[in-house]
Amino acid sequence: MTPPGSGPPPGSRGIDEILAAARARLHRLDAIGAREAQRRGALLVDIRPQARRESDGEIPGALVIERNVLEWRLDPRGDARIPEADRYDLPVVVVCNEGYTSSLAAAALQDLGLHRATDLIGGFIAWRAAGLPVAPPDPGASRTEPPVRSRTEPPAVPARAEPSAVLTRTEPPAARPR
Repeated sequence: MTPPGSGPPPGSRGIDEILAAARARLHRLDAIGAREAQRRGALLVDIRPQARRESDGEIPGALVIERNVLEWRLDPRGDARIPEADRYDLPVVVVCNEGYTSSLAAAALQDLGLHRATDLIGGFIAWRAAGLPVAPPDPGASRTEPPVRSRTEPPAVPARAEPSAVLTRTEPPAARPR
């Protein structure tokens, strides 16, 4: 028996309900669809933690933006946004490891007004299973660029960060498909 007052607060939702509501708003893409969207100019945004990218590899051409700063980097009206986040009709495909966190992240981007934000069904695992390009992990490599800023709130006085402090690319910008 559950003690009184130990149940969920009135009006709260469990994560399964929150996830279902987020996904109901998205036009989710399978791995092939995500690759085609990337070829047509969508930003493919990898939100997996650095340790996961280092162990499993990276998607060529994907922007790496840690989940905890995603909204600040992609909000077109924000002072901490990346240069690519310059309009609300920007197509964005969010990639996590298995396709759960990316659904929540894409819904948050839609809340910012990025109405074309979506995610990859099955995440990086589905991308790799589809035989799509993966830059293999290089355990001996050391990162010379600064890490993605780790913060959960916008700065008190917004400052533009150097692009390498905001995101990393798995290939040079000129080689990224448009």
